[in-house]
Amino acid sequence: MKLDFKNRIALYYLMATSVISILAFVFIYFMVKDTMYDSLDHSLSYEARKHLSEIAVVADTIYFTHKKEWEETEHREVQINPVFLQLMDTEGQIMDKSPNLKEDHLVMNHAFSGDTHYNTQLKDRPIRQTQIDIKQEGTVKGYIVAAIPIESSLMVLSNLSRTLLGLFPLTMVMLFLISRYLAGKSIRPISAIIHTTGRITKNNLGERVPLPTQKDELYDLSTSINGLLNRIEEALEREKQFTSDASHELRTPLSTLRGTLEILVRKERNISEYEENIRKSLVEVDRMSEIVEQLLFLARNGQASDPSLQQTVALAVLVDEVLSRQHKAIKAKQLRISMESNSWGNFEVPYYYGSVILENILGNAIKYSHMDGRVVIELNGDPAGCYCLVTDQGVGIKAEDLDHIYYPFFRSDYLKHKQIKGLGLGLSIARKAALAIGAKITIDSELGNWTAVRVSFDQKVS
Repeated sequence: MKLDFKNRIALYYLMATSVISILAFVFIYFMVKDTMYDSLDHSLSYEARKHLSEIAVVADTIYFTHKKEWEETEHREVQINPVFLQLMDTEGQIMDKSPNLKEDHLVMNHAFSGDTHYNTQLKDRPIRQTQIDIKQEGTVKGYIVAAIPIESSLMVLSNLSRTLLGLFPLTMVMLFLISRYLAGKSIRPISAIIHTTGRITKNNLGERVPLPTQKDELYDLSTSINGLLNRIEEALEREKQFTSDASHELRTPLSTLRGTLEILVRKERNISEYEENIRKSLVEVDRMSEIVEQLLFLARNGQASDPSLQQTVALAVLVDEVLSRQHKAIKAKQLRISMESNSWGNFEVPYYYGSVILENILGNAIKYSHMDGRVVIELNGDPAGCYCLVTDQGVGIKAEDLDHIYYPFFRSDYLKHKQIKGLGLGLSIARKAALAIGAKITIDSELGNWTAVRVSFDQKVS
């Protein structure tokens, strides 16, 4: 429909109300009609039975015994709603009739029997009529036919139907205007939401949708939109920080590399000097390669192969493989590595993502451990899945930094640990890899003493 939201609400309300109104009008009409006919039929039956006692049956003749009194009454009084009475024999012959019929007569309908009431006409005049058997010693001798004019009653019904039909379109128009006004008033908070969100751009993401006073569905909608804006603002802030940090991290090795090369071209040098500066340059190239590789992993957003289609490997085997690659760093710090594993060590995990996660987690545990320290690796599980718990005896993490450790390039208490090389991307990469396979990383730490990282692998990824 091309109507706007306010008019659609009004139209739907009008359609529903019009159906109810039609049903109500029809009910009113037929209720009045039935009440009117019930009253007429009651009066008609009463008059017929009342005059039944004023009938005489002599041989084959039937007549009214108080007819002269009726005639006198008719001369004295004006009958506003007269009752017509007529006596007929079983052959349908008119035997007698009330004075108010004069030259007219009632036509009995033999299709109706007993005290049945029906509409008919008397000289084009609408009447309500009934007939009652006249019995003598259990034998039907004839019939008393009674009728009453219903012109005024039919006029009432006609006026009622015209009134209802005239009121219906007028009521619908008024109802549409009222419902349209109320709908516009009801959706006013939505207009405020639209107006506010239309003003919000990346330059004023701090603005929020005003919350309605009543905590209804519109309040929930406004709250949800504000929550979405908060998440967008946080994401953009992280993106800005990420871009700033990435450019800074790349600028440093590029500046170092440029400075080294400029020194080399200023004058001729001996072979040993060239070799030394080339080695320095290669170190910076390796550092840039590492930064670019890790940035690409974060940017790919999990575009590696589907976890369900990847090659899987036993968790214990994967941990051994990662430790073997870290052998040089372990030996340099003279660390003691102990691994506790049971049958859960055979739990299968995706090789690619599992390797990325454990490479970063175990690499951090080794990197931030003290000399001659110990790293404990526990492989265990429960009905929900398997977990790998890595606990080191290292520098630890500040409690207030635990909420930020997954941000790219964030390093807790970096100034105190300048000697420890790192980019601050490892946990960001590990978390993204964990999300890709439905794994979960939880970290607990005590500054200066230990850090425990638990990686939980869901049963579904095995």
